[in-house]
Amino acid sequence: MTETRNTEIHLTSRPVGMPTMDNFEFVETSIPTPKENELLVRTLYLSVDPYMRGRMNDAKSYIPPFELNEAISGGIVAEVVESKLEDFKQGDIVTGNLKWSEYSLVNEKEVRKIDPTLAPISSHLGVLGMPGLTAYFGLLDIGKPKENETVVISGASGAVGSLVGQIAKLKGAKVVGIAGTAEKVNYLLDELRFDAAINYKDNDFKTKLKNALPEGVDIYYDNVGGDISDEVMTYMNRNSRIPVCGAISSYNLTTPDVGPRVQGLLIKNSVLMQGFTVGNYSDDFHIAARDLGKWLKEGKIKYEETIVEGFDQTINAFLGLFKGTNIGKQIVKVAEPKYAK
Repeated sequence: MTETRNTEIHLTSRPVGMPTMDNFEFVETSIPTPKENELLVRTLYLSVDPYMRGRMNDAKSYIPPFELNEAISGGIVAEVVESKLEDFKQGDIVTGNLKWSEYSLVNEKEVRKIDPTLAPISSHLGVLGMPGLTAYFGLLDIGKPKENETVVISGASGAVGSLVGQIAKLKGAKVVGIAGTAEKVNYLLDELRFDAAINYKDNDFKTKLKNALPEGVDIYYDNVGGDISDEVMTYMNRNSRIPVCGAISSYNLTTPDVGPRVQGLLIKNSVLMQGFTVGNYSDDFHIAARDLGKWLKEGKIKYEETIVEGFDQTINAFLGLFKGTNIGKQIVKVAEPKYAK
C-alpha cells in the first residue's frame, strides 16, 4: 500500500439549531499501522443517521455525546487492508461502529465479518443493520401487531419506517404511511404496497388522515414527533400501542418542544406509549438478523438506499436527513473494495 494520507471528520463545535458545515472539520492524518491483535480497515460505506444529531449536544442521554475535536463515529462497512489477527485476512468485509475516517485501526471486538454474497454490502447499514433491527424490535416487541389491526407510521419512507410497514403487512395489518413528498407517497403505495399513504405537507393532511383511519389506530410507530404525532394520537384505539423510535421534528429546535399533553388520552384509552433504542435488544440481534435475512431472500421485504458518493459529501448527506432528501437508507459510498475476492 503506497497511499499514506488519511482523512477524518471531526466535530469542532456544538450546533445550535440546524448544524452547518462550520460545526465540522476534515482533518488530515497519516494512515496508521496495525500492531499485534489489530486490523487496518478502509471505509467503503458509512451511515448517516438522525440520532447522531443528539450526540452533537453536550447533554446526558442513552449514549455519550461526541467529543469535540475528535472523529465522529457511526455505522461503517469496511475492507480489511492489513491484519494482525488470525481470524481476519486482507479483503475480508467487516462492519462496526467506527470513526468517520477513510482508514481506521480496530480490534476484533469492534467489527464482525459479513458475507458479501448474501446481499449488497451496503445493506448491512440498512435493512440488515441498525435500521432493520430497530424496525423489527420496535414493531414486534412493543407494537405487537395483530391481523387486521391498523398501523400508522410517521417517517414512513425512511430506512426504519419503510421496513416497519412491510413487516406489519407480513403480520396481516393494514398500514398507513406518512411522508413528506408526493414521490415518497407514491413509493409507499406503488413499491411497498401500503394500504394508504399521506403527504403531511398537503393542506388537507388532517382530512386525508381521518379518511384513512375509519377504524382508528391500533399501533402508531412514531419516528417524528411534533404536530404529526399530535394529530395521529387523536385516533388511538383502546389498548393501542405507540413505539416511540424518534422525534426528528425536534432535533434542531432551539427552544423547548411544547405540544398537547397526552396523559389524558393514554389513560382514557389504556394506551401503551414506550420509548426504546435498539441497544435494548442486543441479546436478541441474531433473531432479528435471521428473520430479516430470510424475508429479504424470499422477496417478502424490499429496501431502498439513497447513496451519495465521496467521503467529502458526508456532511451534506447528514444534513440532508433533516430536509427529507432521502428515500430509504441514506448512505455515503466512500470507496470500492481493493482486495475482496
